[in-house]
Amino acid sequence: MKLHNPFRTALVATLGVGLGILLIASVQALSTILLYVGTALFLSLGLDPMVTWLTRRRLPRWAAVLITILVVLGVFAGIVLMVIPTLVAQISQFVRQITSFLQSTYIGDVKKWILEIFPALQPSFLDEAVANATKWLTDNWSSITESVVAVGTAIIGGFAGAFIVLILTIYFTAAIPSLKSAVYQVVPASKRDRFIDLAEQITASVGHYVMGQVAMGVINGVLSFILLSIIQAPFPIVLAVIAFFFSLIPLVGTLTGSTLIVLLCLIPGLGSPPWAWLIAGIYYLVYMQIEAYVISPRVMNRAVSVPGAVVVIAALSGGALLGLLGALIAIPVAASILIIYRQVLIPRMNER
Repeated sequence: MKLHNPFRTALVATLGVGLGILLIASVQALSTILLYVGTALFLSLGLDPMVTWLTRRRLPRWAAVLITILVVLGVFAGIVLMVIPTLVAQISQFVRQITSFLQSTYIGDVKKWILEIFPALQPSFLDEAVANATKWLTDNWSSITESVVAVGTAIIGGFAGAFIVLILTIYFTAAIPSLKSAVYQVVPASKRDRFIDLAEQITASVGHYVMGQVAMGVINGVLSFILLSIIQAPFPIVLAVIAFFFSLIPLVGTLTGSTLIVLLCLIPGLGSPPWAWLIAGIYYLVYMQIEAYVISPRVMNRAVSVPGAVVVIAALSGGALLGLLGALIAIPVAASILIIYRQVLIPRMNER
């Protein structure tokens, strides 16, 4: 192939590369905003089944959206008003007890307690580990302080981001029909009906998935509160809230939250019986099996029909690419891909 104007070809190629670099830089600069928008859109699709259910009861769309938003905000405010005062009081008590425990306990008592719990450990190994930990804390105290300040700043930024996501969620929930209509108009008229059918199935699967995940979180939180109250575990409301929020994370959320709860029950000096951590550990081992084989299939099969292997692969891939948000949206994205595969690709491949 002859290049009649090498300068023009080089200029076009350079502009193309520059435009690509500019686009990548823009996406990186707007990554936080895109994360807010994606989260809000995901949540609004999760609220859409409730809005649809209300519109089927002959309510106008605006009234259904208003009722949905008010119900969600009311439930959230009610949970905050019921949980936060107790949560703050229990966290304050937790901090006081930890401080009192540290002030009244010598390092020798801690070593003795560890050796009683784990008798296989050698005292020399424990002494060396304590010396190394003390040296590390002394050498890295300034960086630890900077990290604490950074965490505080991140928490403040997280609250600001949550408020932005809330506003965007309200807007997207009210504007979903117009947004869908705008997207549908781009599709050629000959293929529009089929596209609308697939899009409605995909958005419905996302909404049902969000509602199903919240339902499993509520089940775990309520059952955790009942058990932890019975075994007199420390701060049952705090631990139940931890169980609820970790259950919203697919695949590893329940395991992570359960491990954290058991470790908190293991800490001495918090007023829990010495056997509380063992009962909690056995309960969560049993619960995770029931959730995996009974609760999750019954709840999620009504929401999204995704094979177990695909769930694992999707959650791991989403978490690696986009972190927590990626893990949350990975399963409905996988369900959407399966819908397209089953209803578009397979029929085309079977055509003669």
